[in-house]
Amino acid sequence: MGRRISLLVTAALAATALAGIAPAATASAAPAYPDRMAALGDSITRAYDVCCSYADHPEKSWSTGNAADSILSHYERLLAVHPAISGNVSNLAVTGAKMAAGTTQAGTIPAGTGYVTILLGANDICTSSISTMTPTATFQTQFQSTLDTIHARSNSALVFVSSIPNIYQLWSTLHTNFAARLVWAGAKICQSMLSGSNTEAQRQTVLQRENDFNAAMQRICTSAAYSGFCRWDNLATFKVAFSSSQVSTLDYFHPNASGQAKLADTTWAASYWGS
Repeated sequence: MGRRISLLVTAALAATALAGIAPAATASAAPAYPDRMAALGDSITRAYDVCCSYADHPEKSWSTGNAADSILSHYERLLAVHPAISGNVSNLAVTGAKMAAGTTQAGTIPAGTGYVTILLGANDICTSSISTMTPTATFQTQFQSTLDTIHARSNSALVFVSSIPNIYQLWSTLHTNFAARLVWAGAKICQSMLSGSNTEAQRQTVLQRENDFNAAMQRICTSAAYSGFCRWDNLATFKVAFSSSQVSTLDYFHPNASGQAKLADTTWAASYWGS
């Protein structure tokens, strides 16, 4: 816990120092810190199976977490430099959600929310079979509707969009692990990618659909209509090569505490204030 407090204080001091010495052009590059934030997403943002039990552990979320641990969430990093955000955080993610749920989640964003993170799409890829994956055109329409709803609810909100973690990389890392294969098969986890009977060509088909989803989010988020309030992570999350030690041994699928910390570090670096 002492290390955690030290890290938060260091972040606050660094931000203060930079504010004092940075030239005007640099200081104006980052937007003002928000007084309220919210997170849209699925089980990853709910920190499902991060530790301890088969359940959500949102206090350990990469986005909104506030536990005294090694995971420095976006909320905690903002709190360290902007105390006005204290307590004004909503984790609206739902375990199992697909992009179709983005509009519904966005519709519950509290008034005055100034910052929203989105990490959705893994469940549109990770389905019972390749044939049941969400079509790319449908996914794109749903994502655009999510952004529209956020903007309608809070037209001053800045949105950070994370790419989808690389599911093929997860398979590549753990497919030789007997326990992982046993759990994937027994719990029917992401069978479109992780089924033991899949061929390499089938796995590449799933990976291509994920690439198509990420490309669709990038097109929308960076387009002229949305780029004023939408920030794309430029595939930062997709490029993370999670090690076996960063994956939960409860399901061999979700990030554990170390994986959530890595996700928090990676996404913050790609955010409005991290660079």
